[in-house]
Amino acid sequence: MGFSVAASLGSHIVLRGAHETRIKCQLFCRTEQNSVGFKFSKHKAIQRAIFLSKQESIELDERKSANEVREEIKQCYELINRLGRGVVYLGSSRMGPGHSHYVQAQELAKEIANLLDCTTWSGAGPGLMDAVTQGAMLAGKPVGGFKIGKEAGEWTASNFHPYLPSENYLTCRFFSARKHGLVDAVVRNDSFDKTAVVALPGGIGTLDELFEIMALIQLERIGSKLPVPLLLMNYDSFYSKLLDFLNVCEDWGTVSKGEVASLWKVCNSNSEALAYLEDFYCTSSSDTSKDVTKLYSNHESLS
Repeated sequence: MGFSVAASLGSHIVLRGAHETRIKCQLFCRTEQNSVGFKFSKHKAIQRAIFLSKQESIELDERKSANEVREEIKQCYELINRLGRGVVYLGSSRMGPGHSHYVQAQELAKEIANLLDCTTWSGAGPGLMDAVTQGAMLAGKPVGGFKIGKEAGEWTASNFHPYLPSENYLTCRFFSARKHGLVDAVVRNDSFDKTAVVALPGGIGTLDELFEIMALIQLERIGSKLPVPLLLMNYDSFYSKLLDFLNVCEDWGTVSKGEVASLWKVCNSNSEALAYLEDFYCTSSSDTSKDVTKLYSNHESLS
């Protein structure tokens, strides 16, 4: 005894008893037809009908998620074009204002915003993301964000930021669209663009974003024409064990000697990070202050 299966995409599946010891699955999709055969041992005849609802059917024409992702990516690009590229911060959503890393991240974001005179981008969430948002606002520089509907910390039930204007951030439904935005925000179109990726202490989400950006730099999908600095903020030796693991990877040969070190700059303090960016972009905080003073003087003389 055996059974045969006939399936038609978008309709229903019927299993009926048969005396054959072979299953034939016929899948009809537009004009194409495929047949797959499987050998089975003899079993008792099965007579049963399984019907798929419209929501459960595999109708490729009815799948709109691809178009929705594409539309969300487009919205990310539009937000970046409006606010400008700049520094993207990755970090924990769980380290609140009472944590020492929150204070350090806030100060770092303020100093970098002043140094590079650029937009500050983050996940627009709580924790260290809130710290960098606050820091950039203290510097009086533009702030943008790609929020995700659910965060590991607070604000989990809301798609809205508690104080940022709605035109400064986008709440993403799709992680892929959000990552497109975070990457595009640091891609340099010309030598005047001053961008960077700063990885603050964080957990699984932070490491996911960090290593994805690191891989894109490694494969020259980011910085192929104009390099983009990637800074790993090793506050209080937070990432030291991760760095030890990557050294072990070198010993095993899964990464080349010196390869990881060439992809990022490990910084143990804010001053080290600022010095690296000053050297990378051949600028200094005093130069930025002079530019602001000069602009202010020109404005006064025009008045």
